[in-house]
Amino acid sequence: MMKFRFRRQGTDPQREKIKQELFAFNKTVEHGFPHQPSALAFDPKLELMAIGTKSGAIKVYGAPGVEFTGLHKDTTAVTQIHFLPGQGRLMSLLDDNTIHLWELVVGAPREMGGTRSLNTHRFTLHTLLLLLLSATRVTVLLLLRSCDLLCIGTEGGGVYFLELPRLSLKDDQTLLQDQVTQSLPDDYRCGKSLGPVESLQEHPQQSGKVLIGYSRGLVVLWDLSSRQVEQLFLGKQQLESLVWERSGNLFVSSHNDGGYSMWPVTSGNPNIHQPASSTIPYGPFPCKAINKILWRTTQTGSPVLLYSGGMPRASYGDRHCLTIQQDKDHVTLDFTSRVIDFFTVHSTEQDKEFDDPTALVVLLEEELVVIDLQTPGWPSLPTPYLAPLHSSAITCSCHISNVPPKLWERLINAGKAQQGRQQTQRVRSSTALHWPICGGKNLAPPAKQQELLLTGHEDGTVRFWDASGVALTPLYKLSTANVFHTDCDPSDDPQDPSDDPDMQQEEEWPPFRKVGCFDPYSDDPRLGIQKISLCKYSNKLVVTGTAGQVIILGLNDERSDHLVDVSVVDLLQDREGFTWKGHDRLEPRLKPAPFPPGFQPLVLVQCLPPASVTAVALHAEWNLIAFGTSHGFGLFDYHRRNAVLARCTLHPNDSLAMEGPLSRVKSLKKSLRQSFRRIRKSRVSGKKRTITTPTSKEANAALAEQEEVAPVQRRIEPRSADDSLSGVVRCLCFADTYLRDGTHHGPTLWAGTNSGSVYAYALEVPGVGSGRVGERGGASESSACVEAVLGKEIQLMHRAPVVSICVLDGRGKPLPDPYEASQDLAIAPDMTNAHSVLIASEEQLKVFSLPKVSAKTKFKLTAHEGCRVRKVALVVFSSAAQEDYSEHTLVCLTNLGDMHLFNIPGLRPQVRYDCIRKEDISGIASCVFTKTGQGFYLISPSEYERFSLSAKVLTEPLCSVQLDRLLEWSWTPQWGNCNPFFWVITSSRHSAAHETTEIIQLYLRLYYCSICCQTKWCVCSCDSSAMVRRHSRRPTVPTRTRWARQRVCVNTHSLYFPLLIYCPSSLSEPLKSQPVFAEFPPGHHGNHSVCTAPPSLARNDGC
Repeated sequence: MMKFRFRRQGTDPQREKIKQELFAFNKTVEHGFPHQPSALAFDPKLELMAIGTKSGAIKVYGAPGVEFTGLHKDTTAVTQIHFLPGQGRLMSLLDDNTIHLWELVVGAPREMGGTRSLNTHRFTLHTLLLLLLSATRVTVLLLLRSCDLLCIGTEGGGVYFLELPRLSLKDDQTLLQDQVTQSLPDDYRCGKSLGPVESLQEHPQQSGKVLIGYSRGLVVLWDLSSRQVEQLFLGKQQLESLVWERSGNLFVSSHNDGGYSMWPVTSGNPNIHQPASSTIPYGPFPCKAINKILWRTTQTGSPVLLYSGGMPRASYGDRHCLTIQQDKDHVTLDFTSRVIDFFTVHSTEQDKEFDDPTALVVLLEEELVVIDLQTPGWPSLPTPYLAPLHSSAITCSCHISNVPPKLWERLINAGKAQQGRQQTQRVRSSTALHWPICGGKNLAPPAKQQELLLTGHEDGTVRFWDASGVALTPLYKLSTANVFHTDCDPSDDPQDPSDDPDMQQEEEWPPFRKVGCFDPYSDDPRLGIQKISLCKYSNKLVVTGTAGQVIILGLNDERSDHLVDVSVVDLLQDREGFTWKGHDRLEPRLKPAPFPPGFQPLVLVQCLPPASVTAVALHAEWNLIAFGTSHGFGLFDYHRRNAVLARCTLHPNDSLAMEGPLSRVKSLKKSLRQSFRRIRKSRVSGKKRTITTPTSKEANAALAEQEEVAPVQRRIEPRSADDSLSGVVRCLCFADTYLRDGTHHGPTLWAGTNSGSVYAYALEVPGVGSGRVGERGGASESSACVEAVLGKEIQLMHRAPVVSICVLDGRGKPLPDPYEASQDLAIAPDMTNAHSVLIASEEQLKVFSLPKVSAKTKFKLTAHEGCRVRKVALVVFSSAAQEDYSEHTLVCLTNLGDMHLFNIPGLRPQVRYDCIRKEDISGIASCVFTKTGQGFYLISPSEYERFSLSAKVLTEPLCSVQLDRLLEWSWTPQWGNCNPFFWVITSSRHSAAHETTEIIQLYLRLYYCSICCQTKWCVCSCDSSAMVRRHSRRPTVPTRTRWARQRVCVNTHSLYFPLLIYCPSSLSEPLKSQPVFAEFPPGHHGNHSVCTAPPSLARNDGC
């Protein structure tokens, strides 16, 4: 019998099919602000914005929900991006001196549940070509309005020209610095180099004329057609940037001394020695350089001048500023992070006389700011996406699924009221300026349910985000700092500058205005949020912090001035021999404080010692909260304002728990001593076969049975009870289950610690116990108090930290959330059959029966997989094929970054996915799951990666963009591996007038050419239809040789390789096919014979 003990069970085909309908891993969308942005571009025709990052990513944004992402092969910084307006293409310049051409292409529809959608498509960025310039470093790119020529300025002072879209170098157009130097006056040459090319700008009215600015200060107006210098502007100050005035009669240059100059463009004088005017706006003291300047004309007559930098070096050299000037209006926008780039949304049509800018978009290092230029005062616009998640560092997160509509509406109203009086006036007086980046169309269906993502931050704030769709939109921000006396108290703020003439005179110049919400500095690190718990039915919120504060909040639609009740819970219970060496507690306010509409604090529970809260649980139906720290856990009745339970979990040798996360008292000698002790104890414990725990209770006999280790398992050594921080409470759980006996169920509290201990308390809640919840505020309830009695104490054998505890009903399903069963919001739990408890430690998963606490089943994850559990969640997976079929599944995230899915209560492994890199420790620690099979984790301090483990539930970009280009080619092999030599060219011709799309398909097959003895592609059929067809078999070859008599009408402008077209003379003998003709793209100067090979830059993938 032993020979079959470890025999692997065979796979069930029916079960494998069900798995495919339930589980599928996909990384769907990235929420938040791109990490380390480095480039910015805008397409005024398509109204799309592109952001490049230092990691080589390019992200294109349009209307909310319209997002595209592309990634270069090398993780090299993107230095510049330029759109080909209206074509859905863009050029990218990388830090390694390579130029890439990208385009938007139609992606294949996603297979979902065995069906394929034909009327919606996914769009992705697809790279076309790259050009490596190794001769000199590229400093600036200019794309002409005709989109057929790319001008490249280099560090050596030369200007090169590339023909688009083939990216072929036009040697006859190259402009070297020596040619320009010959046109200079003798007194200006003086033997100095002109320096790198700093700016290239095309004439706004006369195409073919380019303004070339050199670092030394020289500006050249170059005529491309005649290849001659039309005019020289002999500047003497180091140049930073150039910009044309719309009429082309003048241009503006900015310089490194903090000034800008206006130069008139006239046809009479070929050499202009001095500008018409020069201004240093923040002089006369030395100023920093103006890095970029824009000049926009308006119908009112006064132009709008925008420039970044230029601040006085001594006073404000460390400020990140952008100035807006128009007539007498002057505002200096003061940001908290560096300005990367900016642009204006204005009229670009040639027949318009003025620019009339409507919005200013500023890309900062840590956020995106949009300024409304139509409204007096130039206020900022709220961003529907790209909000900085890391405005203060994220410390924790929580996801709420299926938010009730009433709560959702109240949160939105609280968020609108939070915008303040200025924002309300702006909306009323504005000319209804909407989000200016509104290109594309979101094709995703409306969300079936509203989802909330709550993030806790280092500055004591909790931010509510709309996570229902692709765009993560901010809804509401809650601050807990006003509950305490901190350095940022409103009473401690200085008086209004308008009331102080000295302060007003001091801040009059420059006219700074704080803009943006990124604030990385925290006034007090003790305010940091550690845990969040929200009851969506009772509108109760629990927020815990770093200094042991536990705040219970309620939702109120009106402003309130009240005093917050304070209760202190001592978790040490006067235990001797322990002295807290960490930070002090936060001092609560002793007077009523104003609280805006939204969540308002009701009760403050202060844990002593004031250590960071490590676990929290809320049961709003019982009016109870449980909280745990590194010293123990407590139970509090916030309805009656009294502490129910305080249990210390410290070990006598647990000295590190008394130092706190902010203490620096930790001794290196003590750490080394503890490390050597741990090594010696692990060696001794390996020789022992049994482990005795004097603190274990009646369940220990069943839990400590020593089993023989299977050959496929790793031997796991038990951990020492003397390890530091063994008393940390890792998880808390409320449940209505059987604990005392198998006939009476009631409220219970479960707690798991870092040393593998599990405590189960039976609770006596007034009005609860016979399956009924009494009326709140009754006479009998007001006099009675909640009581807690220890029912079970369990010690896991290997003392691994307990990550999660969950009670399962008689059907093996998790118990519903509070109020769901009593208000018929979910299926009532099975209370007739025996319950069980699922305990997940870092090393194994185990199910115990209740109330006897006997082991039923387990899975040793560390022994089998060699990993440790970090995150656990119970998820409901719905079938993509059957509407009424779903399964409850246990999802485990390990320290290696992979996901393990188990069924419950059997704990049989289902699937495994690699999700997060094992080196990404912060990403694994920040992961949070939803109840429908999705999840979030931080891929950078400012970005969440959203993923899905469900085959049915997906939140991904689904959008479309109307392009100007006529033909779009997409090469895809058909029928998988059945016919690797058969390809289909799909082309779509868009008609904006009739809103129709004609699909042309050319079926190419690999044939043998008897002339050159090589294989060639040939067109075997052509199909034109109104929609893309899904082919079940190979298309038939036409029986008539009409391809030989007439040329195929194919627009090859978008092809970057010759299209070889053949006609087979015999269907049964394709190897004897004869070539008919070969057609090359326009402008190709190669040999037009049939044996000519395609150019090397046909495709990067070798097709």
